[in-house]
Amino acid sequence: METQVLNRSPIVITMGDACGVGPEIIARLFRGPSAAGCFVLGDVGVMRRAARLTGGMLAVARIDAPEATFEVPPNCLPVLQADVLPADLLEAPWGGIDVRAGAAAARCIEQAVTLALSGAVSAVVTAPVHKEALAAAGVGFPGHTEMLQALAAAPGTAPPPVRMMLANDELRTVLVTIHLSLRRAIDAISFDSVLETLRIAHRSAAGWGMPAPRIAVAGLNPHAGEGGLFGDEEVLIIAPAIAAARAEGIDARGPYAPDTVFMRARNAPGHPGEFDIVVAMTHDHGLIPVKYLGVEQGVNVTLGLPFVRTSPDHGTAFDIAGTGRADPASLAAAVAMARRLIAG
Repeated sequence: METQVLNRSPIVITMGDACGVGPEIIARLFRGPSAAGCFVLGDVGVMRRAARLTGGMLAVARIDAPEATFEVPPNCLPVLQADVLPADLLEAPWGGIDVRAGAAAARCIEQAVTLALSGAVSAVVTAPVHKEALAAAGVGFPGHTEMLQALAAAPGTAPPPVRMMLANDELRTVLVTIHLSLRRAIDAISFDSVLETLRIAHRSAAGWGMPAPRIAVAGLNPHAGEGGLFGDEEVLIIAPAIAAARAEGIDARGPYAPDTVFMRARNAPGHPGEFDIVVAMTHDHGLIPVKYLGVEQGVNVTLGLPFVRTSPDHGTAFDIAGTGRADPASLAAAVAMARRLIAG
């Protein structure tokens, strides 16, 4: 895995939900070379507890500014104490929804975006948050993606259009809709939303060295609608958006049957993928195939932000939080992906 520090702006890793596995996977990450050039934005006490939980013998150093990341000795976890965190955060119990943890997670995200927009950090890697904990804390966003989008907007301007991509070494999926009920998601699929997704996917691919990606578009309905027999979204919305994208020079193809297109796109040993990216209409259509291949290597990337943001392909895992058994592989993959995107 690539561990070289590519510039002198560090990568910030947000602590995530203090009641989940975020702090412990971060502590495990910092026990190896994958965390070079990274620091944690969170609570020093929570991170010291995570260091003890994962075996001790890991120094946790409070830093005063991001650039101090490069001054800490090896085998040390640098933490920038986030502002205005609940004073009793350590009293929030492992493995459950707690308003204090939700509030702290949100504050870390807000401060990380401020650092990214100022240029103090080169990328933001976010540890898992819990949507119900955020809601309990009064956060008006259903997840990371929507919150980051809103925070990235300059005062008085519209938020930038963003899309969620889940990726591993075998498959990349970009979503037209994300955290909506299925009924609302179908209503949100429009010519404009599909075309904008294709534009964002095409433009963002240059960030990982792919200026002309082959984009497959999955249909919404069984068999991609069978020419309108099983639904007309493909005929009326999706196919015209693909045609418009192609007219702009985007190599978009489809719509293809969603139950087979991911197999065609999968790039595995002995099976070169036909496509570089699959655009899927809804959350589960697109994410189930990637997660089935293994969450330990999956990375969530927010496309369209004015800074690089990645995240592990899993949640807070309350069922194992506090046991010290959580696997940091997906977090390591998220850091590695951030480095690739920084390098362009």
